[in-house]
Amino acid sequence: MTTVATPKAPDTRAAATRRPGRPRRNLVLHLVVVILMVIWAVPTVGLLVSSFRPQSELSTSGWWTAFAPPYQFTMENYRDVFQQSGIGEAFVNSLFIAIPATIIPLFVAAFAAYAFSWMEFPGRDVLFVVVVGLLVVPLQTTLIPVLKLFAEWGITGQFLAVWLAHTGYGLPFAVYLLRNFMGSLPRAVFESAFMDGASHVTAFFRLAVPMSVPAFAALAIFQFLFVWNDLLVALIYIGLANSDNLPMTAAIANLVNSLGGGWYLLGAAAFVSMALPLAVFFGLQRYFVRGIVGGAVKG
Repeated sequence: MTTVATPKAPDTRAAATRRPGRPRRNLVLHLVVVILMVIWAVPTVGLLVSSFRPQSELSTSGWWTAFAPPYQFTMENYRDVFQQSGIGEAFVNSLFIAIPATIIPLFVAAFAAYAFSWMEFPGRDVLFVVVVGLLVVPLQTTLIPVLKLFAEWGITGQFLAVWLAHTGYGLPFAVYLLRNFMGSLPRAVFESAFMDGASHVTAFFRLAVPMSVPAFAALAIFQFLFVWNDLLVALIYIGLANSDNLPMTAAIANLVNSLGGGWYLLGAAAFVSMALPLAVFFGLQRYFVRGIVGGAVKG
């Protein structure tokens, strides 16, 4: 008599004991993320609410009391900000500073990243380590030497000085980010292009750049936000003597005088300054996601 081995039923008890733990861990993780988001957002919400409150209310009560009747919201703070002399000119100056100071490092870093990734030359790895090592150099240690150099060139107080300074400060991180991204691109694609007779220029513009759109978008966001929110570099290389060329960060700082007057306008001025960076962030984020999904190449 032969016996037929019956397959063993899966042990559902072990699976049943493991399954309840995962939802619990996910719930705890989601709660922690939500709590961190709330903690991060509370100061911003408070600043936004305060920007719509009159000065008398700001001086006597906290921003959370604005949600209790009687409601007292006003647009006078924003009106006063736009009526301040120099705010409009400072906004235009910030554009003249931020746009070139974002585009120039992108172009220079893109060529350097391609060279470090796909071109062979003596000392390539050592030079890349030196460039990345510049990330640890404090910005403040370069202010006096670079300022003396710009003074010899006669460009202090001009936009060109700030463009060059932000290009130098942003290049190490830009080269590091783009080199890591370009170096991870499919090697077979470039080898096929070189076998077909493509030069490095053709491979750069037709292969590396289109496939690196996500990295370009991320880097553009980082660099633009850094330059737009910068105050120190603009004050050092433009100077208070050339107030006509100072960016919006300097104009916002000047809203508060030596006696503390005008402090209630800082909230409204901060959100006026945040409008363009938010638009840039959300606009490039769309292209960032599109580049990840549509620009991927299988090697």
